[in-house]
Amino acid sequence: MEKGRSVTLKHLLIKEKRYIGLQFNTDKVIHALVKQLPEVKWSNTYNMAYIVNNKNNLNKIFQIFNGVAWVNCNHFFDKKIIKQNNEDIDITWFRKRQLPTTYRVCPTNYLDKLELKKYANNTVKSYVSTFEAFINYYNTKELIEINELDVRTYVLKLVQEDKSNSYINSAINSIKFYYESVLGMPNRFYEIERPRKEKKLPKVLSKEDVLSIIANTNNLKHKCIVSLLYSSGIRRNELINLKITDIDSKRMLIRIEAAKGNKDRYTLLSHSLLIDLREYYKQYKPKKYIVEGLYGKQYSGQSIGKVVLNAALKAGIQIPVTPHMLRHSFATHLLEAGVDLRQIQVLLGHSSSKTTEIYTHVATTTFQKIKNPLDF
Repeated sequence: MEKGRSVTLKHLLIKEKRYIGLQFNTDKVIHALVKQLPEVKWSNTYNMAYIVNNKNNLNKIFQIFNGVAWVNCNHFFDKKIIKQNNEDIDITWFRKRQLPTTYRVCPTNYLDKLELKKYANNTVKSYVSTFEAFINYYNTKELIEINELDVRTYVLKLVQEDKSNSYINSAINSIKFYYESVLGMPNRFYEIERPRKEKKLPKVLSKEDVLSIIANTNNLKHKCIVSLLYSSGIRRNELINLKITDIDSKRMLIRIEAAKGNKDRYTLLSHSLLIDLREYYKQYKPKKYIVEGLYGKQYSGQSIGKVVLNAALKAGIQIPVTPHMLRHSFATHLLEAGVDLRQIQVLLGHSSSKTTEIYTHVATTTFQKIKNPLDF
């Protein structure tokens, strides 16, 4: 096999029929081999050869190119690992909705695939809402008829409507999920352009403001909620899923299971919080989760958001405070106290140090040694 000689397989949908696309650089040997494929055609639109997508043709490709060229299947087979999510998918909201009779709802197999892949409930709601907005925009077209040009036109419409980058990316992901995961054509929409990722700095509270928010909570349960978010830097969803058995008082650590990216990790347990948690346990008697609602059910993310927001309002904070701002504050205050960035990365559960480095842009220690030109 000559070094560098390869053929990349792609999923194509032409006139509602599925094809295997063969993408390759100009090469006489590969050209000759491609011509041996059954009923092979050339697409000027996709700039590649293609044949009917079936098992026999796929086997034929491997037979013909065996030992001559490497067949790159990274874009053809779905290799995504099914998530190990402890959270049960809840789609009761989907069935209870009151919708117009002309409204096009998300296909059942779409929901089935989301459940099989163990996507988080928030992701499910986001995917369903953005995908339904898309299919109702093309409500006169069968889903299988919608092509790449249609998707690009729709994305352009979202841009012109000044939708946020996160909404546009969520819309693209929900569309790709249907055609690539549900219909089994991974990476079919490989030419869809995405908006550039925004580089926004995290909003951080001062230590005094955080303590004031904790002091202005309504009760011990709410105090423990805010204190947990800040003192351990955990995400809202991680707090919802936090179990009593995850508190390790001997090692003064909190175990976070199946966090974002399906990673387990440990984070810090505050001594003062531990005292409050023990008192909270005596008063509220939670059975499984640290924070439970009625009848031992998990607290909702919305409820946690309200607890933080209301306490911040009582504390006189002038900006809307979210649970994630407490996580940002946790990381920034550690950095300002001289904790190594790598250690903060581990506590936060970031895969890349680049994600954690953003806190260097807001930590006061970054600016303390710089003298203001007005004070020269």
